Amino acid sequence: MPSDISQPRAGTSARVTSVLKDLDGLVHILTCGSVDDGKSTLIGRLLWDASDLPEDTRAGIARQAGPDGVPDVSLLLDGLVAEREQGITIDVAWRYFDSGRRRFVVIDSPGHEQYTRNMASGASHADVAVMLVDARHGVKKQTRRHAAILDLVGVRRVILAVNKMDLVGWDEARFREIERDFAAVAANFAFRSAVSLPVSARLGDGVARRSAAMPWHSGPTLLDALNEVPSRGTPDGGAFRMPVQTVLRGGQDFRGLAGTVCAGAVSVGDEICDVLSGRTARVKRIVTMDGDLAAAVAGQAVVVQLDTDIDVARGAVLSSPASLPAAARTLEVRFVWLADDPIDASHGLLLRTATDLVPVSHLAIKARLDLETLEEAEAAGCQTNDIVIASVELGRSAAVDPFTACRETGCFVLVDALTGGTLAGGIITAIGGTRGASDGQSFRLTREMLAKGLCRDLDPRDAEFRRRAEEVAIILRAAGVAVHLDDGNGD
Repeated sequence: MPSDISQPRAGTSARVTSVLKDLDGLVHILTCGSVDDGKSTLIGRLLWDASDLPEDTRAGIARQAGPDGVPDVSLLLDGLVAEREQGITIDVAWRYFDSGRRRFVVIDSPGHEQYTRNMASGASHADVAVMLVDARHGVKKQTRRHAAILDLVGVRRVILAVNKMDLVGWDEARFREIERDFAAVAANFAFRSAVSLPVSARLGDGVARRSAAMPWHSGPTLLDALNEVPSRGTPDGGAFRMPVQTVLRGGQDFRGLAGTVCAGAVSVGDEICDVLSGRTARVKRIVTMDGDLAAAVAGQAVVVQLDTDIDVARGAVLSSPASLPAAARTLEVRFVWLADDPIDASHGLLLRTATDLVPVSHLAIKARLDLETLEEAEAAGCQTNDIVIASVELGRSAAVDPFTACRETGCFVLVDALTGGTLAGGIITAIGGTRGASDGQSFRLTREMLAKGLCRDLDPRDAEFRRRAEEVAIILRAAGVAVHLDDGNGD
């Protein structure tokens, strides 16, 4: 490695392209829809027809075929005893297969409204969603809810599989009716691609092979459509972002910042910045268990060593100085409420980003998405599975982006401060400012106060100092005291 790292090395683009080529080909697929629409059967059919299943697995499924000789391929997915007994998907099941052209990770999610939180969790990992509807019943409320959640978590490519076409006599008119209904639903969201395909998952028509029973369908099969989905190796044109997970030390001279690059790319010699401290440095090394790298791209877990030590800890976001995230205290958000109990804004809440955990000073719900009309209706509270629009004030600054600018630094979950349970998952739609609107009416908890008492044994830069400060703020808020954590950002 050259001693002069003040300038980016030549050939940066070539190195990044080489890394992207290694990641190319992997696509994450989510299946979702209402109960009994045939999600597990559809994915089972893909595995049966398009993957290299072990012969003993095929033989075991074939032995359980019905009187018509058609194997129950859903048994490849429904792994829990309770799922087999009830004939529904409860947990999120992950399966992997190679179609010959692409590598796929299949995420089979539950359809029952009770398990919407499981579906939302699976959707957060997906590159494309396959939504199912029963051709006999068409688009339902749960279909609209799932479409809204897909939009919420940033899934931009959706395929509607109109299943059980054999049960409607392969009727083209029925398919076209559902196709129009889904197009009207999709028009309310920011999907880049939303297409409808007719299939029969049980028989295999339209899944991995064309159907002689539907000569009127000239479009692709489901597998053909999936083979065209851009993979995770597709270059990310966004600015560099790497949330810091931990700080690693080795020997006397090594101090590395560990995390996963979530957007853009970084190379040795590049200048990076931490927006919370405002400090910049250049990348000296990019370290992995397999040796040093010249460049790292989105999706790679690395340790970055800088040429200058800067005050960075878990929760910081390393970024490109030309396009920084915001050090924000006020956010406009949209989230799906996942808890069984209704929201109680007076209860202690924490907002968890990729690696940070920030106290919530105030949360106000403004509207709720009506799943019948897909319009926003004024609301002050929410129940399980409701999708709402709200404003959030944070107890201290956090490094975040609007979701449209960067998916990984623009999403969050709300956590119960006392139990640690996940209450909601959502996205940041806008950043309102660097200070909360209620700062003037709140008690200011400063570093100086803590350093003279509870934290007098700690360096103010230590992560434990911040953890204790946030614990004090949580206790005060639970007692009804509005607290403003003075962290020196945005003041």
